[in-house]
Amino acid sequence: MPRIKGPRKVKQYSNEFKVTAVRLSHLPGVQVKDVAEELDIHPFMLSRWRKEMREGQLEVKVKKPIDPKIAAELKRLKKLERDYARLKEEHEILKKAIRFCSERKAKSSRS
Repeated sequence: MPRIKGPRKVKQYSNEFKVTAVRLSHLPGVQVKDVAEELDIHPFMLSRWRKEMREGQLEVKVKKPIDPKIAAELKRLKKLERDYARLKEEHEILKKAIRFCSERKAKSSRS
């Protein structure tokens, strides 16, 4: 068998992916090999993640809810950024219109 040249590629999975895979494998009537096949991972890897979950080595940090004041401020900021981009575009269009009109006036006054 020919030897593979170059660095060995190892896929890194996030803890969230691992925990989701383990939870799927714990569903009633679902086998580990079926979940592993659907996720395109080796069944042994999924079994190892299940063991890590049992032993408490694999955890997903619970995301804290965002403060409503911060969420409102972020929405306001995004709206201001959209408005600013629109105004900037309108300003560029007006500059082009002024340039176009002034060029037309200059051409018409020469003749």
